Amino acid sequence: MTRTRLIVVVAAVICLGLSAYPAESAGMNPKQVAEIQQISSVAMAPDGSRVAAVRSVPRMLFEDDNGSNWAELLVFDPASGAMTPFVTGHVNVSSVKWLPDSSAISFLAKREDDDHKSLYLIPVDGGEASRVLALETAISDYSWSPDGKRVAAIASEPKCSKREDLADKGFNQKIYEEDWQQAKVWVASPFGDGESDPEALSLEGSAIRVLWSPKGDKLAVTLAPSPLVDDRYMFQKVNVVSVDSGEVIGKIDNEGKMGRMAWSPDGTHVAFISGADINDPAAGSLMLASAEGGAPTNLTEGFEGSVSSIVWTDDRTILCLVSKGVDTALYRANLRNHGFERLGWTDPKAVFTSMSVSRDGSKIALVGSSPSHPSELFTADSLEIAPQRLTDSNPWLADVDLGKREVVRYSARDGLEIEGLLVYPADYVKGTRYPLVMCVHGGPEAHHRNGWLTRYSNPAQVLAARGFAVFFTNYRGSTGRGVAFSKLGQKDPAGGEFDDLVDAVDHLIEKGLVDKDKVGVTGGSYGGYATAWLTTRYSERFAAGVMFVGISDLISKAGTTDIPEEEYLVHALQRPHDDFSFYLERSPIAHVSKGRTPLLILGGEDDPRVDPGQSKEMYRALKVEGKTPVRLVIYPGEGHGNRKLAARYDYSLRMLRWMEHYLKGPGGEMPHWGLEYQLPSDGWPEPETEEESVN
Repeated sequence: MTRTRLIVVVAAVICLGLSAYPAESAGMNPKQVAEIQQISSVAMAPDGSRVAAVRSVPRMLFEDDNGSNWAELLVFDPASGAMTPFVTGHVNVSSVKWLPDSSAISFLAKREDDDHKSLYLIPVDGGEASRVLALETAISDYSWSPDGKRVAAIASEPKCSKREDLADKGFNQKIYEEDWQQAKVWVASPFGDGESDPEALSLEGSAIRVLWSPKGDKLAVTLAPSPLVDDRYMFQKVNVVSVDSGEVIGKIDNEGKMGRMAWSPDGTHVAFISGADINDPAAGSLMLASAEGGAPTNLTEGFEGSVSSIVWTDDRTILCLVSKGVDTALYRANLRNHGFERLGWTDPKAVFTSMSVSRDGSKIALVGSSPSHPSELFTADSLEIAPQRLTDSNPWLADVDLGKREVVRYSARDGLEIEGLLVYPADYVKGTRYPLVMCVHGGPEAHHRNGWLTRYSNPAQVLAARGFAVFFTNYRGSTGRGVAFSKLGQKDPAGGEFDDLVDAVDHLIEKGLVDKDKVGVTGGSYGGYATAWLTTRYSERFAAGVMFVGISDLISKAGTTDIPEEEYLVHALQRPHDDFSFYLERSPIAHVSKGRTPLLILGGEDDPRVDPGQSKEMYRALKVEGKTPVRLVIYPGEGHGNRKLAARYDYSLRMLRWMEHYLKGPGGEMPHWGLEYQLPSDGWPEPETEEESVN
């Protein structure tokens, strides 16, 4: 065979590895998942007249340049029912807010000649967006003064020009976890004759969030010791700052993870979402503190749910969006009687992730999804009635047959009740047993809601269309059920939390739905850890695994992650050197000799959270053991999860093919590593052999 002919053969083998998606069916396929649009955030005008919304729009496969989704600005007018595109196309808007008088919408974006993300303003009654504030580095957060004449913005200090000149000459070494710039609060007057250069406040630490007080005399600023991710996660503190002097006049002694904050209308208090204590895995408690500083009060102590969004409706009332198990609801914190009561929504037909309310509290806008559609805009003219859906970002979904959804509750082996969400095969016939793919969420401080679950890494409805049952388990340690439940997995990695996953499989087998010999598992991050654990320690129970940005070695992971304090304070509660033998025993690589489950491992080359070495360790250990098929796929330029279109689509195809091959197909040797992305065909073709290609 000539050298030229050999190259042609190899190319054929690579290109014919896999079709773009399986045979045509009425259900979903991976290309449709890649095309899903959705509403990602909403902002109600203070006067309630309009709603601004950000719509996430994927790039077009095989047409657009590779990259992450676009983010467009839309405005809904309840009076006319019209949804008007304001800033659309190849744009990325974020942090959408209204001027206090509801006359214009502001947003952050990097446009045209911008060197960094800047602040823009667009009039609501017509006109082009104009840049109103640009700093020497990217703006990450901002807040308007009550009169709309000044803005407080957060941006990092600019790098020393001398250092940049040296870097151009090759002196570009990085000093690990020291080579950073603090983020400052800058106060500017972007309008009128009084315009002046922005001034940075001299605050100790690195600023993360800023919020102007209703009276215009103070700022609430969260500060961390440094810009490091670990400090942002665990050590943010709320500071009340005088606008005139720039001095800190109140320090709030909050502990643990930090969420959003909100001023009381009279400016005397700051409410915020945070951890209940330094060991709380998630920011989900409603806290109240005096603007003068001091210890906050936990208004939701003992509540079996997680607060995700807050708004003051008057000086003594805070409206809260709450996750309660797999569902969401509105609650009202009444400071007059210290009550925390649920409002009277009945059958809201969606679960909600964020909200925005008019200044008088009479109108509300929300982002919500359901089992039948991704996130959309919902509104209501009263807090007592269920919001109505106003947008339909994916009308084609109406013609797609979706597998039905069911909330499942079962008892773990120790009697604890666990919740999960079951997606049935689209062609489900009662009494038939089906292959199962169990999708495990990361964190573990996260949970699955009873909304839209299909995405590139967990293509639930694509799997359902191909005859799989799909199960999402909120194992112990998940959020949504209160602080105590979220702490159940602490100091016990891969213990009761992953036993809950095995118990979920047993429950579905006992129901008569699942074929016990055709069970697969997948997940990312901590879900990737679960996948690695279940395909080694419990290998006899699982026939296929897809591990994404997952953990294989707890000892080396602790030494390479960018969140060691977060891991110690809210999960491990000890260091690896406190008990090396325990850490090793709870590491999947300690159990690779038991591994018989074919494992596909995928991850980003630039992941700072779970170092790519974790994937390489798992791959190498299984490879040299030589007892089961294993493949490692690394995505250049991606971090802790894929953000760009091509990497997401590639992941979807590989994950689906792996499950098809080992749970429904011939199994045995791995499918070819190559992919053919564009051409649909009947099934998953095997690559041609060398002889067939030659002849």
